[in-house]
Amino acid sequence: MKREVIAIWKGDGADGNGVLSAQSGAFNKMPYSFKTRFENDSGKLGTNPEELIAGALSGCFNMKLAFVLNESNFNPDELNTVAILTFEDGKIISIDLNLKAKVAGIDKEKFDLLAIEAKNNCPISGALKCEINLNASLV
Repeated sequence: MKREVIAIWKGDGADGNGVLSAQSGAFNKMPYSFKTRFENDSGKLGTNPEELIAGALSGCFNMKLAFVLNESNFNPDELNTVAILTFEDGKIISIDLNLKAKVAGIDKEKFDLLAIEAKNNCPISGALKCEINLNASLV
């Protein structure tokens, strides 16, 4: 599987702006800029790369946990995860996953073990620790 997201940026770092478009159409020309990244506490002006990473991680984690639970013969009614990403001094410091789950017939100890397994093994968790490669060209 390959997925494509197109990022277009115009202008300098502080005053420029850009748009992001996903192959799936889930977002199309979604605005992002320095302002949406660093001066937008409400989040209403547009997105930023850190928000997209937090969304990717929480979505991936929920899906992985659903599969891990299924493999242990549990079927979740709902997995509600809030991801809080902390970005300081130009680095992602941490992402906290706050999970509220409804899973019938499971005890807390088993649930905790399966949730940790999902956190440690979802593809996005692995990607956040992986090497980043760059293929750059001038047009």
